[in-house]
Amino acid sequence: MGRNSKLIWLLLVAVFIGLAGCSQSHAKKDETENKVIEHEEKTESENKEKDAEAEEQEKEEIQPIVVNVIEPTTQDVIKSLTPVEMGYGNDNEKYKAELEKWARELARGTDSTPGYDHRMIPDKLGPDGQVIKGSPLIILDEAEFVESIIQASEKGGDVELPLYVTASGYEMNDAAQLSEVIVGKYTTYFNPSVAGRTKNIELSAEAINNVILGVGDVFSFNTTVGPSDEAHGYQPAEEIVNKKLVMGIGGGICQTSSTLYNAVDVLGVGYVEKHHHSLSVGYVPEGRDATVSYGGKDFRFENTTGVPLLLKAVVGKGSLTVEVRTSTEYEAQMKKGI
Repeated sequence: MGRNSKLIWLLLVAVFIGLAGCSQSHAKKDETENKVIEHEEKTESENKEKDAEAEEQEKEEIQPIVVNVIEPTTQDVIKSLTPVEMGYGNDNEKYKAELEKWARELARGTDSTPGYDHRMIPDKLGPDGQVIKGSPLIILDEAEFVESIIQASEKGGDVELPLYVTASGYEMNDAAQLSEVIVGKYTTYFNPSVAGRTKNIELSAEAINNVILGVGDVFSFNTTVGPSDEAHGYQPAEEIVNKKLVMGIGGGICQTSSTLYNAVDVLGVGYVEKHHHSLSVGYVPEGRDATVSYGGKDFRFENTTGVPLLLKAVVGKGSLTVEVRTSTEYEAQMKKGI
C-alpha cells in the first residue's frame, strides 16, 4: 500500500469514528432531553393533582352547613336553612328565637298562609245511622321541631316536621248505640217571631246535632259550626258587641253555644276555652252563658268523661234543647266513675 493510500484510509477511519461518536452524542442528548420532558410532565401532573385536591378541600371548607326541613307526608323539602347565616355559633339565643318564630308561623299559620295545626272536626251520625267522617286533630310540636333543627345545625342534615295526628277516641261499631240514653240536657227559649234570630239558631243547632265526641276529643264550637255569615245562610239579628246590642249577621248563635255549655256542664267536662258576654243575656242565668264569634272567641271543651258521647240539638217552636247521650253500657261506666 502506498503512502497516499494509507493517508486516505486513515482519514476515512477518522471520519467513521467521528460520525459514530457524534451519533452516540446525539442519542445521549436526546435521551437526556426526553427524561427532562418526562420529569417536567410528571411534575406538572402532580402539581395539577395537588391543586385540584387543594381546590376541592377549599370548597369543602367553604361549603356552608345546610339543614333541610322535610314535609313527612310528601317528603318534599319545604325549606333549606343555613344555620350560620341565622346566627348559629355566633348568637345562639337569636338563632333559637328565629326558629321559634318560624315554628309558630308554620304551626298556626299567617295572614296569607294556613298553618299545619288543625282542630278536630268531629264525626257525625248521619240520618241513616252511618258515620259521616270529619277530620282528625293535627298538631305540629313546635318545641320538638326547634330542638331537632338545633341538633342538626352542627353537621347539617334533614329534619322532618313533627306532626302528630289524633283520630277521634271512639269505636265505629259503638256509634249506633250512642243515642240510647240521655246523660245531660238543657233547654233555652227564644221568640220564634224574630225570623233572623230563629234561622240562626236553627242553622247552628243543626251543625252540632248528631256530633260524636270520642274519649279525649276536644270540641270547638267555631270549628264545628263554621262561619256564621250570609254565604252560609245566616241572617241579620241582634247580638251583643262591646256591651251594646247591635244588628249583626249570625246573631243568636250564642244561644246555641250557651245551651250546649249548660248541657255538658253536668258531666264535668274539661273546659279549654269559654267566655261570657259583656252584658247579661235573657235565655240563661247570670254567668251561665258561653259567647262565640267565628275567628275570635270560641267555646271549647274536652270530653273527659271516659266514654264516647253523642250531641243532639232539637229546635222546637221557640225552644232549643241540647242533649248529651251515650249507650246504656257506657252510662253504667260513667256512674261507676270508670
